[in-house]
Amino acid sequence: MKYAVIGAGSWGTAVASLIASSVETVVWSRNVDVATDINDNNRNSAYLDGFDLPTSIRATTEITDAVADADVVVMAVPSHGYRGVLDSCAQHIGPSTPVLSLAKGIEQDTLMRMTEVTLDVLQAHDPMVVGVLTGPNLAREIMQGQPAATVIALGDHATATEMQRVFMGSTFRVYTNPDVVGSEIAGAVKNVMAIASGMAAGKGFGDNTLATLITRALVEMTRLGVAVGGDVRTFPGLAGLGDLIATCNSSQSRNHIVGFGLGQGRTLDEITSEMNMVAEGIKSTSGILELAQRHGVDMPIARQVGRVLYDGLDPTKALTELMTREAKSEFGS
Repeated sequence: MKYAVIGAGSWGTAVASLIASSVETVVWSRNVDVATDINDNNRNSAYLDGFDLPTSIRATTEITDAVADADVVVMAVPSHGYRGVLDSCAQHIGPSTPVLSLAKGIEQDTLMRMTEVTLDVLQAHDPMVVGVLTGPNLAREIMQGQPAATVIALGDHATATEMQRVFMGSTFRVYTNPDVVGSEIAGAVKNVMAIASGMAAGKGFGDNTLATLITRALVEMTRLGVAVGGDVRTFPGLAGLGDLIATCNSSQSRNHIVGFGLGQGRTLDEITSEMNMVAEGIKSTSGILELAQRHGVDMPIARQVGRVLYDGLDPTKALTELMTREAKSEFGS
């Protein structure tokens, strides 16, 4: 079998490394230097410096070369560029070819999840083979072989099970889940919450604050996920709570890094100018808030993150406003 991984950032490269021993793996990169580094040196120094890649991975800058005759297409590009990249190779993807998204975001203009974008671009495609891989998966730890787990959310169980076999390894456990909607919403919301946790860390707050934030973030994630059609069982699982814990705790998380800088008083422009990878939460927060408003869901933490990102609200003031909200029941709020 041939898997095409579209995108050679840190996570796309890590995923390619996971599957290269099981299937023919071709990685598409828009960057010639990255593709050359992978092919000539078995490295991706731009995004995963210090790690040797399997020699069987082949990189290309021609996207049609990557997807042509691919049995599975893995989309490893950020949400804001997802539609354009997929559209550029759509005619070469068959209607029954499984498409698996690694992106954790919401398209800003349409508020679509990435599987919805996929089906909007590939209009004759079988929706049962369009899904998402998501969970507490920090790329560098995966490359180090540290034990971790993930979820493949897909409607077609047989296809999901076959992908599970390909992705599973001795240190990487894969679960299947039919709840595509809930899994995608969880992944998008956790990026917003990782910015919030980063802000708390940047202010110097400790474990009590983090535990409070993660717990209430899970409430907001579940509210929105269920409102848009997700299964409530997804959110205390790997795609929800698992990913939330990992990114809210980790200084490797790009969204946490953004929040940490904001908590220290730095501007968003200063922070992002030093990053060579996208922090999905910066753009997705507005979409998450619009989606919440559309469904009548209250998301006070996400709302404050949005005010910090887009309105310049001081993180300390944002926290004060959260803490001084009207007292409520835990079960009803």
